[in-house]
This record gives sequence, C-alpha cells and structure tokens, in this order.
Amino acid sequence: MATRRQAAPRRNRDADWDAWPVGRYLAENYRQMHPCDRGVIHHHSAFYRQFAPGALTRTLELGAGPNLYPLMLAAGASRRIDALEPSAANLAYLRRQLTYGPEDSWEPFYALCRALDPALPATLTEALGRVRVVRGDAGDLADGRYDTASMNFVAESVTEDFEEFTALCTAFARSVRPGGRLVASFMERMPSYRIGAGPVWPACPVDASALRAVFAPHTVSLRVTRLAKDHTLPEYGDTGVLLLTAERPGP
Repeated sequence: MATRRQAAPRRNRDADWDAWPVGRYLAENYRQMHPCDRGVIHHHSAFYRQFAPGALTRTLELGAGPNLYPLMLAAGASRRIDALEPSAANLAYLRRQLTYGPEDSWEPFYALCRALDPALPATLTEALGRVRVVRGDAGDLADGRYDTASMNFVAESVTEDFEEFTALCTAFARSVRPGGRLVASFMERMPSYRIGAGPVWPACPVDASALRAVFAPHTVSLRVTRLAKDHTLPEYGDTGVLLLTAERPGP
C-alpha cells in the first residue's frame, strides 16, 4: 500500500503577509483588553522599569504588526523605537496611527501602561512619537544595533519549521549589543491558525523547554514564565502565553 507523503512545513515566505487581515485581527484580539494583555503589560512594564527614563538610545520591536501596546511600553525608557515590520497591511495601519493619531480603543491599554510606569509620556500620541516604522524583517537585522529588543507573538506565528523559528529567535537575540536585554512573548503550543474564516497561517508549536533550548546558546539570565490560557480570546489552539526575558552576554 502506498503511503501518503507528508507535506513539507510551511515557511514564512509561503504566506501572503501583505494580505494580513488587520481589521479582523484587531477585532478578535485588541479592540478590548483581555486578561492575557494585562499579564503581558505587567511583565513587560517591569522589564522597562529597570531602565531610567530615556536611558535607551535605540530599541527594537521585531515584527511589530498592528499591536501598539509593546510600543507604548518602551516609550518610558527609549528615545527611539524601531517598529520593524514586513507586511504592507500592517505597515499601512501603523503609519496611519502615527500620522492621524491612535484609535480610541488603545487608550485603556495606555492608561494601564502609564499607571504601571509614570515615566511614560502624558499622552499616547506623545509616546508613539518615539516610534519609527521600518519596513523589513529579521533578515535585515544587524548584530548589536539595539540597546533592547522586544518581540511579541511573532517567531512562533509565521512558520511551521522549527529550524526557521530558531533562526528568527537567534537573529532577534543577536540584534542587541553585548549586555543588551531582550523581552518577548509567545503563544504556547499554538498550531497553524485562522483569523476569522480566513486562510490558515503557519505556526510552530513551542513550549518553555523549546524556548530555553533556542535562547540558551545566545543569552544569559534567561527567564521564562507562563500565563494561563485566556478563554476570552478566540480558540487558536494555544495552551497559554510564554513570557521571556534574557540578556546578551557581555564582551
């Protein structure tokens, strides 16, 4: 009997990210604040509060997408935030938010960010004034360019290939200078997924052990914690959220 040939894993380049459904994605995930958002914001705010206001010259948000709250969180410590993003749809959304002002739905997120970190600017518009939208992806990153780097729900959500996931995380880790810091969040064990009734997007299910194995060769002070599954979100097949902090070794 002939055996069915297993399909090759879909890689980042196999998906049409320019057609990412921004409106539907925001409606499902960010038009209101969910418990997992609160958890990520609390975690990342504590990370940025380690630094004096304005102490970071240049920081990175890798694969920024249309999610604004990681950019908000960096604004207390960073003087310039590079929002690196390859998708034409996401780039258009980010540029509209910076040009015409952020949508009102982001204000509760900023209120929480600022309650946790009073060093943030008085308004969300002022905070986003530190953001520079840059078209590109992990392949465009130079080693050691940034003081800190942030990545949220990206590397595990763009490929089914664990080797490619590892390469994306490695580029992310190497983007900070020696002694630079990393902060990230990942969907735990999420399979390839749909937004609404749209096409299937590639994803790589990872757990805490996988993250430690991928990041340990490139970092020190590696810490991975977990948020429980958020049942207020659509069912994407994940089992929770993993939160990571780490440091690139000094010279």
